[in-house]
Amino acid sequence: MTTLAIGADHGGFELKKLLVEHIRSRGFAVEDCGTNSAEAVDYPKFAAAVAERVADGRARFGVIVDGAGIGSAMTANKFPGVRAALCYDLSSARNSREHNNANVLTLGASLIGSGLAKQIVDTFLDTECTADRHLRRAAMIDEIEREIRGQGSGVSEELQTRDTRSLTPEPGTPNSEPRPLPMSDLSEADLRRIAERISQMIGGASGAHGDHACTDACGFCKSCAELNPELVRSFIDLGADRITHRGGGAAVPKEIAKYIDHTLLRPDATFDQVTKLCQEAKEFGFASVCVNPFYVRHCAGLLRGTAVKVCTVIGFPLGANVAETKALEARRAIREGATEVDMVINVGALKSGRDDIVYRDIRAVVEAAMDGGALCKCILETALLTDEEKVRACQAARRARADFVKTSTGFGPGGATADDVALMARAVSGTKMGVKASGGIRNYQDAEQMIRAGATRIGASAGVRIVKESQGVTVSEAASGKY
Repeated sequence: MTTLAIGADHGGFELKKLLVEHIRSRGFAVEDCGTNSAEAVDYPKFAAAVAERVADGRARFGVIVDGAGIGSAMTANKFPGVRAALCYDLSSARNSREHNNANVLTLGASLIGSGLAKQIVDTFLDTECTADRHLRRAAMIDEIEREIRGQGSGVSEELQTRDTRSLTPEPGTPNSEPRPLPMSDLSEADLRRIAERISQMIGGASGAHGDHACTDACGFCKSCAELNPELVRSFIDLGADRITHRGGGAAVPKEIAKYIDHTLLRPDATFDQVTKLCQEAKEFGFASVCVNPFYVRHCAGLLRGTAVKVCTVIGFPLGANVAETKALEARRAIREGATEVDMVINVGALKSGRDDIVYRDIRAVVEAAMDGGALCKCILETALLTDEEKVRACQAARRARADFVKTSTGFGPGGATADDVALMARAVSGTKMGVKASGGIRNYQDAEQMIRAGATRIGASAGVRIVKESQGVTVSEAASGKY
């Protein structure tokens, strides 16, 4: 039976408990190196305990969990023969084994959830390094290590030959005060964030009432906007931030602000302008503010305790980054407070007929969003696409389990059109996916047209104008914003 050593600090304790059960269910013998409670401890000694067992052959693999996973990887890689890899998604887990023959996996409990963590562990354990070129390169790492140790590399002989077991706890021992480490007062900041996951879903079977065709928005008879707008408004009052309705020309709700992502994505946006954006979002009750990733932390602080969400953009505005980069960008934004991410799809791949690439691109960001309890919207940049390409993009987003499809970045050759919104709404019908219209929506009339076409969210920098006009207030054209 293959033995696996596992350890964690207080930040990874809860996730470690789940992983121990999961790994044992796979038929591995698990040696638990602690910690054994959520009491604050120092991660290096538990990382060292796992790495030591892999280095001397007592364990074939090691898994270490702390808040971010970085410090444990650094510690483990001090041991000869250990190749520790911090993995944050399935791709990094697969590559670390297939290309680098890693034997220790480190995980950040504040970066990923338990579901993704189990998938990463499974991928790590199920992948082998078999290609000669990869085995040769992994062997080179070991050879470099041996050469450095043989030369001393400026490290004292005492530290090179020190029995590291004095630094590591015996498995099952209580959390006693650790012996001093030969380094200066190392500790890890607690990065764990409590992510509140709220999912409001309204759905039901399709039916018909006279000449009125019910859509998938209807939960029961007379519950949709056309037949009972007051009931729909009550859902909004209870906290629903979008009501799905596709087609039929439903009346636009008076609370149009709850449809709007108040947006400022200009490259010259300043802190003062972003602060004002948040103040307006609180005042008018917008669904979210949509800002560039740099401002996510700032907005999250300003909007803490309010119903306004923080939305940011990924791979913006071209969508031409690799999927792994987009996923990393999404994960960082979510850690800093984003609860919605609008990612630009790989438009070039779509137009090349490489729908498999488009799907994997979207799925990488969707997985990051799901793990962080965030929504993922896919920006298609419809002005660059044919109708057939728009439908294929929507199908890829459906397959990848995105939450929304979105028309435009606002930086392309054109913005949202009612025809595009209607086409996209039809393409995702039968699902709980929403449609976000964005780009060129400058007044209430524009927003009303998009909602009637099937939009369930509006992205606009002219949100204040739209709301005021919906209330009968005349606003000058100069008040309109631009992305």
